[in-house]
This record gives sequence, structure tokens and C-alpha cells, in this order.
Amino acid sequence: MPQVQDCSVSSCSYNAEHSCHAGAITVGGDHAHCGTFVEISFRSGLERTGVVGACHRADCAHNEKLECTAASVQVGAAADKADCLTYSAR
Repeated sequence: MPQVQDCSVSSCSYNAEHSCHAGAITVGGDHAHCGTFVEISFRSGLERTGVVGACHRADCAHNEKLECTAASVQVGAAADKADCLTYSAR
């Protein structure tokens, strides 16, 4: 599973210094939205860098049977606050 190389969504509770600390993120929705994005009053997550657990964007060039095959991904603001910036249409 590819690591989340960079996350510029500082308001996400899994973000610590541009690093994702969710166990795994899910990418999906109408525009490759990070479905794991959560904006609450405290920081959470693991002491390791998050990975892409699932990708529901079957139209992405990096998607193989709902698994991400990119070397790594970047998450940041696009259509929403937290989108997969590595998404590339087939």
C-alpha cells in the first residue's frame, strides 16, 4: 500500500506537520476525496505514516481492483479541503 507522502490539510486531526497519521485512508467520492479526513478538536492517529487502504475511484490510472498502485500519494485542497492530488484519470 502506498504511503501518504504529504498531506497539506492542516485542519485534519490525523495531520501532524504535513504527515498523515491515519492507519489507512480511503479515497473515493466524485473527485477523489480523502474519506478519512476528519476535523475535530484534537489530534489523533498512529506513530507512523498513513497509507492508502482503498481507492474507490475506478477511473483513476493508479487504481487496480480498488487498490492504489501509485508509488506514493499527496493529499491537499482541490475540489474539497482533502482530495487525493495524485489522482489521474485514465
